[in-house]
Amino acid sequence: MKRRRSTLEIYIDILKKVSLGVSKPTNLMYKTNLSWLSLNRALNSLVSQGLIVVVEKDGRRLYKITENGRRVLEQLERARKLLLA
Repeated sequence: MKRRRSTLEIYIDILKKVSLGVSKPTNLMYKTNLSWLSLNRALNSLVSQGLIVVVEKDGRRLYKITENGRRVLEQLERARKLLLA
């Protein structure tokens, strides 16, 4: 049986997907394997921390990673590699 992901792992996964160009909420939900409620909680937290921004385009919400978000993602990935080595 697989273990549950931590909140940090979920945030890393979302940041990674958004940085790769997945910007629509429904696509993010499927790519990160999260429920709609869990995804919205995580997205709201990441937006409030300034790691991603919401962009309105043609009446749709899209998510883009900020420069601060890229730096945080790089640091977290580096820390994960060090801890799992």
